[in-house]
Amino acid sequence: MDEEFYRIRRLPPYVFAEVNAMKAAARARGEDIIDLGMGNPDGAPPKHVIEKLCEVASKPTAHRYSASKGIPGLRKAQAAYYKRRWDVDLDPDSEVIVTLGSKEGLANLAQAITAPGDVVLAPNPSYPIHTFGFIIAGAAIRSIPAAPGPEFFDRLEMAMRYTVPRPKVLVVGYPSNPTAYVADLPFYQRLVNFAREHDLIVISDLAYAEIYFGEVPTPSILQAEGAKEVAVEFTSMSKTYSMAGWRMGFAVGNKRLIGALTRVKSYLDYGAFTPIQAAATAALNGPQDIIAENRALYKKRRDVLVKSFANAGWTIPVPQASMFAWAPIPEQFAKLGSMEFSKQLLTHAHVAVAPGVGFGEEGEGFVRIALVENEQRLRQAARGVKKLLSCQ
Repeated sequence: MDEEFYRIRRLPPYVFAEVNAMKAAARARGEDIIDLGMGNPDGAPPKHVIEKLCEVASKPTAHRYSASKGIPGLRKAQAAYYKRRWDVDLDPDSEVIVTLGSKEGLANLAQAITAPGDVVLAPNPSYPIHTFGFIIAGAAIRSIPAAPGPEFFDRLEMAMRYTVPRPKVLVVGYPSNPTAYVADLPFYQRLVNFAREHDLIVISDLAYAEIYFGEVPTPSILQAEGAKEVAVEFTSMSKTYSMAGWRMGFAVGNKRLIGALTRVKSYLDYGAFTPIQAAATAALNGPQDIIAENRALYKKRRDVLVKSFANAGWTIPVPQASMFAWAPIPEQFAKLGSMEFSKQLLTHAHVAVAPGVGFGEEGEGFVRIALVENEQRLRQAARGVKKLLSCQ
């Protein structure tokens, strides 16, 4: 029993655990830590959503097992959302499934479609589940650039030409976590064309669909012609409706992929608590004011963060979307690396961030800053940063 389990051997120590332990210890000592590390929304869902949760939860029948693929009304509501948002038609029965958050959905899809030894292409840096979901399933990962520029397709061509066995799956996610990169519809069309030519499955993570700061809304890969032949897309209610703890997400698109995920999930869970699914339906079908409100909230916080940190001596590129800033380590601290710099920030500035190396080796030299504190706290964080920088 001393030998480490096979799948655990494939997982490195969780990079964020050390910083999280330091943060917990500092708070136990009574220190005021401004936590900009995890993308954990600090708002609440709309009132009518919470009321629907309570209403349905008061019914005795609501506490039975639910439906693994999601109640019909919720799948119809998600299909309606795609229609009004992107003019994409979806069959709620065969092209939509409800997941316990997009993270669980991605991991279960990896289990459904991956055989040991399969090669999966994933961006580096990227959200950890984009790689480790497939590593747990037994796949080998090959990195591609996170930025959706010319190098992306150059590297994609090389991967398909020289990798043995040929890659089977490609994962993308825009707006990106952690980098906040954004993609446009011509990029998705080129990507779909490539995938159709090379018999490549594409998984798109669109968790930050509604958090964009420019005039042009975030596109969906399913808007591209032929996308349903090769692609499935994950979305989440976590950031859009401030429902992170509810664990409510969706996968939509290619029927074969949705069918595979449905079959695997049927063995693993009975679906989310029915009152949560009913409340999520109310969120999708009801007033959508919170979407614009959250977008404005994160934009205001972004502007305060960028300005106040610049005044403190740390220049941060302005993110065009998502609830994160992807910040290069200040030059005088660059030699420390992202992990040690994050520790220094926590110890001396009382600010917690996520070390970039936790998102892949290409994330080294950066930290991710989450816009999850109010403007006053962000300015307070900037004062701590200024104090740290002035000591160097």
